[in-house]
Amino acid sequence: MIVRSFKDIENTDRHIKSQSGTWESKRIVLAKEKVGFSLHETILYAGTETTMWYANHIEAVLCVEGEAELTNEETGEKHWISPGTMYLLNGHEKHTMRPKTDFRCVCVFNPPVTGREDHDENGVYPLLTEPDES
Repeated sequence: MIVRSFKDIENTDRHIKSQSGTWESKRIVLAKEKVGFSLHETILYAGTETTMWYANHIEAVLCVEGEAELTNEETGEKHWISPGTMYLLNGHEKHTMRPKTDFRCVCVFNPPVTGREDHDENGVYPLLTEPDES
């Protein structure tokens, strides 16, 4: 059994701040836990814009605080995301988030991330794996 809090991982190697300066993420469950998913708390900062495309991952996002506009870059469709709203990128959709306020969400990734990922120039997380410990 693993028990840890987001407070426990503040300012550790599990607390990632984007190179773009538009978000930060606390990765409370990672690939090295070997449970088939990773779990994160992510904050996207008010007034920023972040385009992402998880070509290698499925992501489910549950908003717990704040408001943001989500744009599906493939269709142009826009959605208003607020607390209690979930979106699932089950088709690897390229999307853009525009937070009106600081936007805090809980995210689940499959396959799990290692904690070393950051978005590349296309908004993609590379598919990284943990070294085999055997």
